Amino acid sequence: MNAKKKIQFISEKLDELFPNPPIPLDHTDAYTMLVAVVLSAQCTDIRVNQVTKVLFKKANTPAAMVKLGQKRIAEIIKPCGFFNTKSAGIYNLSKTLVEKYNGEVPHSFEELEKLPSVGHKTASVVMSHIFKVPAFPVDTHIHRLAERWGLSDGSSVEKTEKDLKKAFPENEWEKRHLQIIYFGRTYCKARGHKAEECPICSAVRI
Repeated sequence: MNAKKKIQFISEKLDELFPNPPIPLDHTDAYTMLVAVVLSAQCTDIRVNQVTKVLFKKANTPAAMVKLGQKRIAEIIKPCGFFNTKSAGIYNLSKTLVEKYNGEVPHSFEELEKLPSVGHKTASVVMSHIFKVPAFPVDTHIHRLAERWGLSDGSSVEKTEKDLKKAFPENEWEKRHLQIIYFGRTYCKARGHKAEECPICSAVRI
């Protein structure tokens, strides 16, 4: 299967299996999305949603989060793991938003990535899903599947992001990002994966 046919097959299969993929992290605005993504590192979306349901009742704005304090944030988010690091990140990014941005989440990659605990992937999620700026966030699922499908060589997340942006049209990036995540969780898991049983790997194995 040549590259063009492979990408067409993958796109059609993803559209068939996940035609309207929802954003898996519960949120109400850019700020709550930002906090949810920070919490999602090394944690399942289900667990994050359970935790943010409690956290956002206490504080769903940067000012309220700063008032809540790092210690209380840590107690609430403990089930997400790495709670000391994450609570510091959430407190400090909230403090920065209050002090530098009047409590608003900035609308640029450059400004987002300068916030405490906000890397390129986190910024890409917010830019794509909240501000609708073309971006292709690459998490572990996407990085793994891109290599399995021969869309990238797996050498780095940065390389995978560039390769996927070339493979799919810009207006599809937001949807493909979500579809590949759901596909990875459902059919193409990291452990115990059998290529011959996978709806995509079985057809595009190289």
